[in-house]
Amino acid sequence: MTTLGFIGLGIMGNPMAGHLLAAGHTVYLNTKGDVPEALVQAGGKPCASAKEVAQKADIIFLMLPDTPDVELVLFGANGVAEGLSAGKTVVDMSSISPMDTKVFAQKVNTLGCQYLDAPVSGGEVGAKAASLTIMVGGEQATFDAVLPLLQLMGKNITLVGGNGDGQTTKVANQIIVALNIAAVGEALLFASKAGADPAKVRQALMGGFAASRILEVHGERMVKRTFNPGFRISLHQKDLNLALSGAKAMGLALPQTAGAAQLMQVCAANDMAGLDHSALVRALEIMGAHEVAKG
Repeated sequence: MTTLGFIGLGIMGNPMAGHLLAAGHTVYLNTKGDVPEALVQAGGKPCASAKEVAQKADIIFLMLPDTPDVELVLFGANGVAEGLSAGKTVVDMSSISPMDTKVFAQKVNTLGCQYLDAPVSGGEVGAKAASLTIMVGGEQATFDAVLPLLQLMGKNITLVGGNGDGQTTKVANQIIVALNIAAVGEALLFASKAGADPAKVRQALMGGFAASRILEVHGERMVKRTFNPGFRISLHQKDLNLALSGAKAMGLALPQTAGAAQLMQVCAANDMAGLDHSALVRALEIMGAHEVAKG
């Protein structure tokens, strides 16, 4: 079995690393704080630093919150780069800047190592169920070598193109998800304010052309008021900021994306950045002085 490393064991990384352990791989672990005891009980091997993980593992997975976190873990003191030797592979499954990803990949390549950017979609539910969608950027040969490991964590796995293209795809995904959450929120708020039962409206819409995974999962969250993350608003804000900064650099206008980002900022300004991104509906409710449903 391939010797693996996994750095970043939060809501997503914890179950993802667990799937690798369950398949029988030796997995060296590092995270901010203590390695979860369940992973240790499953055979995971805690390491004191990212450098130690890279020294002991052949393939090192990262699952971190943001671009600066990835840069620090890769190239900071006692980081991955200090522990790499020729022939190893870094797989960054975080959702970060496509442009910075290309720089990170080049730096890792100069050390004689391979790099894949492989961000995911599917949230905590997908991570636990090993059903994540994984969007990959990198070389075909590296993708082919790592694919059996990715298949332990996800179902829909696509090599999109070169380094950075996986992250670009994830940003595109986050645009679509945010706009769909906003659309579902507006629809259910409209229906509720008009006096209809939002739960029954959602049920009816699930049988028509408006049906979507967002309406199914997040529409239910809006009706039942279950906004525990999931995928936090603060992280989705980060992704939309990547979209808007990238669009600005390319001379593009993304007006609907900007609107969704502002709705999330309303939530953040009201101490809701830590809630699930389905709580974007709360911004609409605040502005409309009406709640979709009572908690």
